[in-house]
Amino acid sequence: MTIQNDIRDGESRPLHHAKSAAPEVLYVPRYTGVQRVNHWITAILFTVLTLSGLAMFTPYLFSLTGLFGGGQATRAIHPWFGVALAVSFFFLFVRFWKLNIPNKDDVAWSMKIGDVVTNREDRLPELGKYNAGQKGVFWGQTALIGVMFVTGLVIWNTYFGGLTSIETQRWALLAHSLAAVIAIAIIVVHIYAGIWVRGTGRAMVRGTVTGGWAYRHHRKWFRQIAGGKARHGSVDKRGS
Repeated sequence: MTIQNDIRDGESRPLHHAKSAAPEVLYVPRYTGVQRVNHWITAILFTVLTLSGLAMFTPYLFSLTGLFGGGQATRAIHPWFGVALAVSFFFLFVRFWKLNIPNKDDVAWSMKIGDVVTNREDRLPELGKYNAGQKGVFWGQTALIGVMFVTGLVIWNTYFGGLTSIETQRWALLAHSLAAVIAIAIIVVHIYAGIWVRGTGRAMVRGTVTGGWAYRHHRKWFRQIAGGKARHGSVDKRGS
C-alpha cells in the first residue's frame, strides 16, 4: 500500500488494510508542538496589544481599558506587551523565513488569483509549503511589527522620552498607529482565510493536515513530505 492510495482528485480517501474494513485517513505533519506554541503566544500577544492599543486610540473604545485594570495600567502595560510580541515574533521569523522566500511559483499563483478565490485548485501551479498570500502575510507582518517596535520605543516616554524631540515623537506616533491599523487588517484577512479554506485550522491546533488537503493546496510540499515518509517508512494513518 502506498501513500497515493489516499489521494484521488485532490480529496482524502479511506485507506484499507487487507484484513480490515475500517477506513483510515492519512495525516501529514505540518507544524511541531514548539512551532504551534510559538504561533499561539504571538497570536495572543497581538490580540492583547490590539485591544489595549485601541483603548488608547479613541475615547469610544476607552472602556476596553477595564480589561487591563484602567487607563493608567493600560498605558503602562501596552509597551511591555509590544516587547513580548517582538521577542515571540522574532523566534517565529527565525523558524519560517526561509520557507517564505518568494519564487516563480508565487508569481504563477498570483496570476491566477481568480481561480484561487473560486476554489479552482486544479488550475493552480503546484506549491511548496506556503502560497504567495501566506508569504505576503508573513513579510507584511514582519515589516509592520518592526515599525511598531521601533516607533513604540520612540514614544515610550517612561524610558526613552528624553532621547527625541516632540516632533519626532509625533511622527513616530503617526507611523505607529498606521502600522497597527494595517497589521490588524492583515490579521483579519489571515484569520478569514484560515476559516475559509476548510481544514486549515487543524494545522495550528493538532499540527497535522489530511493528505487530501496537502495534495489539493500545497502539492509540491506534499510530494516532498510523502517522499521522505515513504523512504523512512513512517506514514501516519489514523482511523477516521
